[in-house]
Amino acid sequence: MRNAIITALVALLAMPAFAAEAPKTEDQKTLYTVGQIMAQSLNVLSLTPDEFEFVKQGIVDSVMRQKPQVNLNAYKQKAQDMAAARRDARGEKLLALAKDYTEKAAKEQGAVTTATGVIYQSLLEGKGDSPTESDKVKVNYTGTLVDGTLLDSTEERGKPSEFPLAGTMKCWVEGIKMMKPGGKAKLVCPPNTALGTKPSGTTPGNATLLFDVELLEVIKK
Repeated sequence: MRNAIITALVALLAMPAFAAEAPKTEDQKTLYTVGQIMAQSLNVLSLTPDEFEFVKQGIVDSVMRQKPQVNLNAYKQKAQDMAAARRDARGEKLLALAKDYTEKAAKEQGAVTTATGVIYQSLLEGKGDSPTESDKVKVNYTGTLVDGTLLDSTEERGKPSEFPLAGTMKCWVEGIKMMKPGGKAKLVCPPNTALGTKPSGTTPGNATLLFDVELLEVIKK
């Protein structure tokens, strides 16, 4: 199975993007997922099409056990330095975008800005009691950066998420406590209420996060 996956992956990498067909079999869908996971880890580099060709060649040479075309030990640190530099550059760009985005979002009809800077906008009012920090909640949500980069989505995973409200980021605690079951809302989460100043995975530090949230259920302890 491993050899089949490697062979298929190399074949897919060698094909022009426009020639690829939609995945149909379980193996094809699994391989497609492999590509998506790889792409998420590469997003931090903000690759150009020409740069991506060198990345593809590196992958092909590695999975086919070809002799590396460069000294890997000499370039590992350079690869890490490039990733860090490009992540920081992207972070600076996102900071500028976030400033404009939050200023506009705060002026939208029905938007409420909390003391910590969270911007809450109700899209559909629910019914019943709002959750408290001691409750568990069941939600559907989509999270992105201000440039539209997808961070997470229950729709893509195919099922809602359920968790104790107190264990989430400050922005979620504030925002979801303002909702009622059946309600939908948009949350704009400044860094101090989200992931803070440090990078997390492919998300740069000081990132403003955006969430579309649907509160399905409040689960009382």
